[in-house]
Amino acid sequence: MTEMLFRKDAYAREASGKVSRITSEGGIVLDGTVFYPTSGGQPGDSGKLRWKGGEIEIATTVKGDGDDIVLVPAEPAGLPGVGQDVTQILNWDRRYRHMRVHTALHLLSVVIPLPVSGGAIAAEKGRLDFDMPEAPEDKAALEEDLNRLISCDMDVTEEWITDADLDAQPDLVKTMSVQPPRGSGQIRLVRIGVSDETADLQPCGGTHVANTAEIGRVRIGKIEKKGRQNRRVYLHLE
Repeated sequence: MTEMLFRKDAYAREASGKVSRITSEGGIVLDGTVFYPTSGGQPGDSGKLRWKGGEIEIATTVKGDGDDIVLVPAEPAGLPGVGQDVTQILNWDRRYRHMRVHTALHLLSVVIPLPVSGGAIAAEKGRLDFDMPEAPEDKAALEEDLNRLISCDMDVTEEWITDADLDAQPDLVKTMSVQPPRGSGQIRLVRIGVSDETADLQPCGGTHVANTAEIGRVRIGKIEKKGRQNRRVYLHLE
């Protein structure tokens, strides 16, 4: 089991760790990691590992068996040994952009209050697929509403509820294609705003900025037809 240090502090850029095992494919499993694994449309983190007498580039991070998180080296050579103490160094600029885009997509689902059938995050842009038969008539108005929400300087926080609590509030789940992970007894919610001034509250396991002001201004890009009931809306950082 890998401790998810990115859950404790999404802004941690470095951390120490110990190699728990090396997978048969040459992936590195640590006892705890700041590297986020590919999940929920958010790409896995990249960066590097350093240890006494060695260093290796990490190309991406994925989920492994059970609760393991696997760091995938750019080159399958010169790996640290099991039990080796290492320093993890995150590609912070890339991760932070993912955090900004991810948080902005939450707010995009507020200004377009329709079920979400898919999504993806990149360092410069992101997109959501909506159950939306017709494209929005006024894209400029959508962009203005989205940037107005971003400029409200709303805090982004997390809280936890039980599976039963979520079953009693099914409207919290906006995604049609991906359901929140169950089985641990608790589900993580991400809240944007406070109390009666909450703009968004939904299950999410990704990393986000601490305040919407960190997102900066965004631009609504292409709106593509992806089926009779589906429209894909792109969002770009500026």
